[in-house]
Amino acid sequence: MSNHRSQVEILTIISLSAIIASLLFLNCNRGQALSTSKKVIVLGFDGVDPQLLSKYMAEGRLPNFSKLAKDGDYQPLGTSVPPQSPVAWSNFITGMNPGGHGIFDFIHRDPRLMIPMSSTTKTEGSKNTIKIGKYTIPLSGGTVKNLRDGKTFWTILEDHDVPTTIFKVPANFPPVESEGKSISGMGTPDLLGSFGTFSFYTDDPPANRDDISGGIVYPVHLINDGFESSLVGPKNAFLAEEPDATIPFKVWRDPEYPTAKIQILDKQILLKEKEWSDWIQVDFELIPALQSVTGICRFYLKEVRPTFKLYVTPINIDPSNPALPISTPSDYAEELHDHCGYFYTQGMPEDTKALSWGVFDYDDFHSQTQNVLNERLRLFDYVFDDFKEGLFFFYVSSTDLNAHMFYNMIDPEHPSHDSEKAKQFADVIPSLYESADGIIGKVLEKLDGTTTLIVMSDHGFAPFRRAVHLNTWLKDEGYITLIDESKQTEIEFFQNVDWSRSKAYGVGFNGLYLNLRGREDNGVVNQREKKSVLDEIAAKLLALRDPQNGDKVVDRVYRRNEIYSGKHIENAPDLVVGYNRGYRASWETTIGNFTLEWIEDNMDPWSGDHCMAAELVPGVILSNRTLRSKDPKLFDMAPTILAEFGIEKEKNMVGHPVF
Repeated sequence: MSNHRSQVEILTIISLSAIIASLLFLNCNRGQALSTSKKVIVLGFDGVDPQLLSKYMAEGRLPNFSKLAKDGDYQPLGTSVPPQSPVAWSNFITGMNPGGHGIFDFIHRDPRLMIPMSSTTKTEGSKNTIKIGKYTIPLSGGTVKNLRDGKTFWTILEDHDVPTTIFKVPANFPPVESEGKSISGMGTPDLLGSFGTFSFYTDDPPANRDDISGGIVYPVHLINDGFESSLVGPKNAFLAEEPDATIPFKVWRDPEYPTAKIQILDKQILLKEKEWSDWIQVDFELIPALQSVTGICRFYLKEVRPTFKLYVTPINIDPSNPALPISTPSDYAEELHDHCGYFYTQGMPEDTKALSWGVFDYDDFHSQTQNVLNERLRLFDYVFDDFKEGLFFFYVSSTDLNAHMFYNMIDPEHPSHDSEKAKQFADVIPSLYESADGIIGKVLEKLDGTTTLIVMSDHGFAPFRRAVHLNTWLKDEGYITLIDESKQTEIEFFQNVDWSRSKAYGVGFNGLYLNLRGREDNGVVNQREKKSVLDEIAAKLLALRDPQNGDKVVDRVYRRNEIYSGKHIENAPDLVVGYNRGYRASWETTIGNFTLEWIEDNMDPWSGDHCMAAELVPGVILSNRTLRSKDPKLFDMAPTILAEFGIEKEKNMVGHPVF
């Protein structure tokens, strides 16, 4: 079973069920905040690593980072356990650890059904409907619930009449009710309800096209240099069978030149090979003349000859007419569109799946990520110019998702390192740090004596060279028993596990659970033996060595009662596996699939990661003020921001102000 196959299952599990037509918008009224002279600016650069940052600063590439470090302060910032983005940013948002806010991983599990599930959101359709002919009409709106618990620091600020602007902070979809301006970030789905599903039209489809995750390949047959196909949109929840809503389009290939023309709706798009279209608004009809939903997408003509290859981005929620709640107030997304044009509303816009599957090569992926970055820089200029008082938070994803995919270009020891490709792409990551430096420069130009500037990241980065199949290791050690060993790699989602003879299992990127009697539906480990089994597994993991090189695979193992506090602690993994640098749980591990070997080389372009021991991948914090704390943590940020406005932290916050 391939790593890529598991990625599609991960996306299936953590995606939302988009019942577009039956959702109500959030009706958040903007309150009138009292004027305040104090300002706090927080720039969140996802995944900026202290080792890389210090290196590029020493090379003279980052003058504004260097100025901030010299005139103010610069320290590593302790990340969450585990150091995963939804966990880390939830720590940042709430001032609590996962035991308080309830987000422990990208993926949680249902101990009764023993299946992986989304950790961050839950979607429910309308419960009140009426049937008219073949259409089912909702009489009330459906809901999308944010599963993160705890009050956000910006709503506390708003309670004290401090104006707030929160731009794309992760783990905030749907956006919490707010009197300030906010737009949702990581966790925001595309129009199909997934975290991003691209479309790829080609007359030479790959043999493994049904296994491709994060996208769908549509075979086409060119007749006289043309073909007809359809753009596939969301499910039509108004019909009982919920068919895909589609929009037909036509393509003509120039018989001589490397160009093509696309006709969709009333729009004609002329593209050269390796050229992107502008954003195109597409309208999917759900009930003829009565109900439709709009989205936006971009076309990319990858190749004209000898093979025809046309890529279409995931269909994003249209910011000019959002089908799902993505901003507060509800018209803020429209305001951003009016001033900045269309932009990616999808929470993780860089299309890493297209690169992992070979639909993109590195050139294609780099051009797509540059589109994302250029949009973000344009949006920053508008949003920052609009900021006058209170709190300003702005988030950039490019420093993270590009590091995931280009880390092998700066790591000669990575098994997928290609010295020739590295000559072309080794500068991608440092150039992104330079873009971040440019944003800081714009802020420093306007900084005054009443403003506190905080530049931070949620975690650092490390090479991901070897993939650890935790459930296969647990099976080899006798903690998991399969029903049919001959189908070890064929049956998915733990469906081949004999729970009556299994003691432990792994779910998500770092979580390990006991099959506990009274908690799991078919639990076998009783409370008396719980500690001894956990001690035994932890000792074996810490002693684990890579058979290829003898290196330590697991740096440390965390017990939940030692690292978490709060009302959600009972939902935490029994053990959190902190992998060594260079190692990470495999894609198969996250969702309960099995491979034949417990460890293998990671040959996926996804070559850098941070789902390791938290102490090995800290983030960074820089400020124009000196930090009092010598060991700052992510959950200190919320109390710090509140303290800057003279507001006491909430009692359930475990962090402390750092100044």
